[in-house]
Amino acid sequence: MVALLAVIYVVFISLGLPDSLFGVAWPVVHTEFGIDQNFASVYSIVTGVCSGGASFLAGKLIRKFGTPTVTFVSILLTVAGLVGMSFSPNIWVMMFFAVVLGYGAGAIDTGLNNYVSLHYKARHMSWLHCFWGIGVTASPMIMSVFLGGEVGSWRNGYRTVAAIQLFIALIVAVSLKKWKKFENEPLQENEQSEGKQKMKILGNKGLISSILTLGLYCSMEFIVGTWGATYLVNSFSMPPEKAAVWISVYFGGIMLGRLISGFLSIRLNDTKLIRLGLITAFMGVFVLILPFETVSHLGLLLIGIGFGPVFPSVLHAVPERFGKDYSADITGFHMGGAYAVGFAVQLAFGFIASATTFKITPFILMAFCVSGFAMHEITVRKIKSK
Repeated sequence: MVALLAVIYVVFISLGLPDSLFGVAWPVVHTEFGIDQNFASVYSIVTGVCSGGASFLAGKLIRKFGTPTVTFVSILLTVAGLVGMSFSPNIWVMMFFAVVLGYGAGAIDTGLNNYVSLHYKARHMSWLHCFWGIGVTASPMIMSVFLGGEVGSWRNGYRTVAAIQLFIALIVAVSLKKWKKFENEPLQENEQSEGKQKMKILGNKGLISSILTLGLYCSMEFIVGTWGATYLVNSFSMPPEKAAVWISVYFGGIMLGRLISGFLSIRLNDTKLIRLGLITAFMGVFVLILPFETVSHLGLLLIGIGFGPVFPSVLHAVPERFGKDYSADITGFHMGGAYAVGFAVQLAFGFIASATTFKITPFILMAFCVSGFAMHEITVRKIKSK
């Protein structure tokens, strides 16, 4: 079981690697392709729809093929997507391969989060998502090495990350038997009873507000991840390569927050960790608003630390709050719904900020912190009333 856990930790790195590439490369990519910078929202919504769609279907795929097989094939899809994007001659081809990347990422995400929430304690969920933070922090650093060079140098950043993903896929392939040894037997149901059960699941008290909590969180994470570098470039005239480093600091904060929350989870439950995370993120946004350039940039670190426990804690609470039998489906509903909300908000934000000013970014984040906290409290009250 220890060896399998080590493999899962490595796979969580692969989850994070593609997530922050696009945002830091976009200030260069949109110039090379000759398109408006606000087109990033259209691109990102395509990826989000695919990731969300895969999340909604993941429960059925996992029951049919098992978590290890779904994970392995999905990582290969991310490799294909990254390589294809690196060779794209224009934004339309890049978007096609973003679809491939999105489907791969969505299936891995749902499968692993459900597997860990069922088989491991809360601290492992936090620490595993900390390893996601390693991936999402490392990829902007990798891309920053190639930015600022000759035209098209960003493509080598995508290829480098694809090579790392392929290596991780090989690790999963070697360990397939270990996964199957510890995975529970899947539920066997006919299509009709499965459909009825899913409708019953959607009627659970607190499910919609729980999904909205995760959706509002994802909205904030996506805004900073996709538009954070653009915010720094436009608001502070910062060079793209330096902005990429600051976004790495933000993702590093998420990684640190998940490391800390893993230890805190020994004494604090998921509910308290979510509350603590959102309050800390709110404080970070407040620092970001301060009119002191260097100090305000450190707000990105504090925002990341606050974000740290929210995502893993919401997902780890799924089996306890909504039952274990269909936890894969409920996890998929959470992630698919959250992606839908997050990317819709990101799309709207991109157009609004481009038409007005990116200086509205911290104020939007502050509003979402408050809204996310409110949705979480509604969820807790509804579950207690069941």
